[in-house]
Amino acid sequence: MLDYTVYHTIAWPGAYSVYFFLIGISVAMFFFSAMSWFREEFKPLRQSGFYLSFVLLILGGLLLISDLSQPVRFLNMINPAYLKFDSPLAWGSLNLITFSLVSVVYFFLLHGRDEVNGKRVAVIGALLGLGLPIYTGFDLTVHQHRAVWNTPLMPILFVCLSFLSGSAVASFLTQGNKKLQDILRHFMLWSGGATVAMLVSLLGTTAYGGTGAEITFMFMTSGTMGIIFIFIGMIIGLLVPIGLLLMPFGRKPVGMMTSGSLLLVGGLALRYAILIGPQIVHTYY
Repeated sequence: MLDYTVYHTIAWPGAYSVYFFLIGISVAMFFFSAMSWFREEFKPLRQSGFYLSFVLLILGGLLLISDLSQPVRFLNMINPAYLKFDSPLAWGSLNLITFSLVSVVYFFLLHGRDEVNGKRVAVIGALLGLGLPIYTGFDLTVHQHRAVWNTPLMPILFVCLSFLSGSAVASFLTQGNKKLQDILRHFMLWSGGATVAMLVSLLGTTAYGGTGAEITFMFMTSGTMGIIFIFIGMIIGLLVPIGLLLMPFGRKPVGMMTSGSLLLVGGLALRYAILIGPQIVHTYY
């Protein structure tokens, strides 16, 4: 019999973590823009928040297309003949397409005086946008053979990360509105606290989850990945900014900007570590 070698590779490259990062912020910025129809404090984010959301949505889409071996095949996403509705990827594609279409409609309503339809489309877009981080987490959860991913916490974690990074970006666009700054500060604190709680839970269950999970825990908490996940993601990108926001310094614009910048760095690092870390084990075994 002939010997052969199976080459184990990382199926989901690091570019996907950038996509998760961009699309998460895009969703949160659309949500804040939609809130401006219902809360006066969010009005400074109605246009600026949506414009940024739309730009990030386009960049995220281009990133996904560029990852395809044959980029033109992205047209199959909008061709019903190619969609298999028993596949999670089909529903993710539909979610992304419908959110994009609603964003285009919202763009035109944003400059009109039709407040009734503006509110309706804002709500529809916010709900569709919320489905994107939920789908991202679900897409990881269904991989039963990967530690860390295979947990119902994944969709909730990605929603929290979306609002955490989005509120950090929004804090730069408040135009000096103190009420809005205070609301966004609470967004950052609550979503940051929830993220910390979920990450600690994930680390605990992974550390004592059997051989494969324990090896994954070792890879994610030591070496280069440990620096990215623990030091940059959790300490510098979560605990430090949360601590700053709880101090009087964190209530000032410069304090919020500092905290927001750290949260963005941490948000990208966490997404990268969560995506790549569990795949490292399979490059060895």
